[in-house]
Amino acid sequence: MGDIHWILWTIFGAVIAVMMVLDLGVFHRKAHSVSVREALAWTLAWVLLALAFNLVVYFELERPRAAEFLTCWMTEYALSVDNIFVFLVIFTYFAVPDMARHRVLMWGIIGAMIMRGLFLVSGVMLIRKFHWTVYVLGAILVITGAKLAFQKDEELEPEKNFVLRLARRFLPVTQNYEGTRFFVKRDGRRLSTPLFLALLVVETTDVLFAVDSVPAALGISQDPFVLYTSNVFAIMGLRSLFFAVAGLLSYLHYLKHGLSLILCFVGAKMLIVDWYAIPVTTSLLVVGGILVVAVIASAIRRAIVARRERSAA
Repeated sequence: MGDIHWILWTIFGAVIAVMMVLDLGVFHRKAHSVSVREALAWTLAWVLLALAFNLVVYFELERPRAAEFLTCWMTEYALSVDNIFVFLVIFTYFAVPDMARHRVLMWGIIGAMIMRGLFLVSGVMLIRKFHWTVYVLGAILVITGAKLAFQKDEELEPEKNFVLRLARRFLPVTQNYEGTRFFVKRDGRRLSTPLFLALLVVETTDVLFAVDSVPAALGISQDPFVLYTSNVFAIMGLRSLFFAVAGLLSYLHYLKHGLSLILCFVGAKMLIVDWYAIPVTTSLLVVGGILVVAVIASAIRRAIVARRERSAA
C-alpha cells in the first residue's frame, strides 16, 4: 500500500507541475484579462482532471478512499465557491487591474497549497494522538454551519486586516501599480507595489477560510493523501472558477444555506463517530444531494423573481 501511495503522489505532483507550467509559462505568459470563455475552459479542465485522478485512486486504492476523495473534493470546491465573493471584494478595494488578477490568485493559491498542507497534517496528527479533538472539530463545524445559515451578508473590510495594516506601517509602497510586479527598485530601494498588498490580504484570508474547510475535510477522511490531493484540486480549480462565475454568484441564492447544511452534517458525523460511523458513500450522496438541491432551488427562485419583475414592468 505504501508503494502505491508513492506512485500516486508522483502522478499527482506531475499533473500539478505540468498544469502550472502550462498555465504560467504558456497560456498566461503575457498578462491579460481572462475572458469568461477562457475561464470556463480552465474550470472544465480542472474538474475533468480531478475526476480522472479520482478514477486512478479508485483503481489503485480501495473504493472507500476514492469515495472519500470525491466527497472531500466536492465539499472543498463548494466551500471555495462561497469565497469567490471575498476575492472580488479584495480586488475591488485595491482596484486591482483585470490583467493582474490572475497573477495574484496564482501566487495566492501556491501559498494556500502550502498552508493547507500544514493545517491538514497537523489536524491528522492531533486526531490520531488526541481522539477527543474529533469532537472539538465536529462542534466547530456545527456552530459554523449554524452561524452561516442565520448570519446576514456582511460587508468585508480589507482595510481592517491586521497583516495589511502592519505591511503599510513597515513596508515602503509605490503609489501606483507597476504592471503585474509585486516589487520594483527605485533609487536603490526595493519597494512593494499595491499588488503585493492585495496578495498579502488574499493569503491571510485563506487562513480564515481554513477554519471551516480543514475541519470539514478531516470529518470526511484522515488519509493525508486523500485530504491534500482533494484540497489542491479544489483550490486550483477555484482560480479559474473565479473568472467564470464571479458575476453569477448573486444567482446562487441558496448556496450559503446548502454549505451550512454540509458543515452541520460533517460536524454531526464527527460527533457521533464513536457510536455510528456514517458510510463514506452516504456522505458522498448527502453532500452531492445538498449541492444539487441548492443550485436547483436557486434557479427556481431566480426564475420566479424574473417573472415578477417582468409582470411589474
